[in-house]
Amino acid sequence: MITQGVRVTDRCGDCGGTTTCDVGQFFEGGTLCWGTEGRCADCSNAWCEQDSGPVTPENIRQALIQAHGEARLRLSVDVQNRTPVLQALRSARKLSLGEARAQATQLAETGLIGTLVEMEILAVHLRRRAIEVGVEPAA
Repeated sequence: MITQGVRVTDRCGDCGGTTTCDVGQFFEGGTLCWGTEGRCADCSNAWCEQDSGPVTPENIRQALIQAHGEARLRLSVDVQNRTPVLQALRSARKLSLGEARAQATQLAETGLIGTLVEMEILAVHLRRRAIEVGVEPAA
């Protein structure tokens, strides 16, 4: 399993106290998943949520990027036939053909940027089609 998480604090919507929240992304059973779990130190407000799909909520993505930085996915070699790249991108990210073409071009040029989990999942999809890629810190 590929996973990344961070603990964040915020104001409680119920009492104004301090909430502590664990947020994260993980790759399980071929699916991108995310979750939040938190509680207020000053009242009984608590929650636990988990979901999955091709896109993680932006607040979770941004918390992970702020804590861990962005990851970059790049092609390791020049790919002559982009059909497998397009298929992998469309399958992994539920993209239209036009969106997949744009991302394939970006992948070949500067690389795709996202959270470590997002880039590692995409790398798995590409490697399944014998496409050599690497994931590295974006900075």
